[in-house]
Amino acid sequence: MHRFYSVEPVSGDRISISDPQQVHQIRDVLRMKEDERLVVFDGTGKEYIAEIDFIGRERVEARVVATRAVEPAKGKLAIACALPKMGRMDEIVDSLTQIGVDVIMPMVTERTVVKPDQVGKRTRLTRWRKIAVSAARQSQRSSVPDIPEVMTFDEVLKQSSQYPLRLIAALCEGTRPIHDVANMAVKNYSLVLIGPEGDFTPQEVEAATQSGFTPVSLGKNVLRVATAAIAVAAYIKLSAPPAE
Repeated sequence: MHRFYSVEPVSGDRISISDPQQVHQIRDVLRMKEDERLVVFDGTGKEYIAEIDFIGRERVEARVVATRAVEPAKGKLAIACALPKMGRMDEIVDSLTQIGVDVIMPMVTERTVVKPDQVGKRTRLTRWRKIAVSAARQSQRSSVPDIPEVMTFDEVLKQSSQYPLRLIAALCEGTRPIHDVANMAVKNYSLVLIGPEGDFTPQEVEAATQSGFTPVSLGKNVLRVATAAIAVAAYIKLSAPPAE
């Protein structure tokens, strides 16, 4: 069955889809009819099988016929990623959503080239959240990652105390291999910082270390921002051994 996302948590046995893109897909692309069934998820860890009983130009109404709970992951992962050049944050959001990252934090660091103004931040944030919804639907995950407004490096550090495991991917000396610490992320709520082209400054690495971050290495090769973010997420979410 086709999957769709409800911005509002589903309550009772009625579902209303009013997002223009999803209404367009149901009505004009898939040409679905009344009495057909679809799957709706609302980010609360539940999925709903619903039967369409109204298709209009601005909304689709459906009746819930079954509910199923999705078992949550044992560990949660947040990635704060420096804004890359060439609009590659779109790719990062799409890929990290598919992999299962729970929070994606767009970040501006000292060496970040892309530094959007307030209007640009709002426009990009709206686009990234739409991309995340689309990627969640495509990958059949039952939640959509939280994407907060663009933050500075210092703002991310100030919010980092809520994460028991804090890692910063860096090219400096004294780093630990990512595989040495990834297994600790299985049950923890973890935060990983990904730097810009040119890496974090020594001062930023020092500030992160003082805030409880462990510098980690992603290998001998120097990775692009998007590659680094995707590699870290994949390693932690897909390759870490199960917790006892």
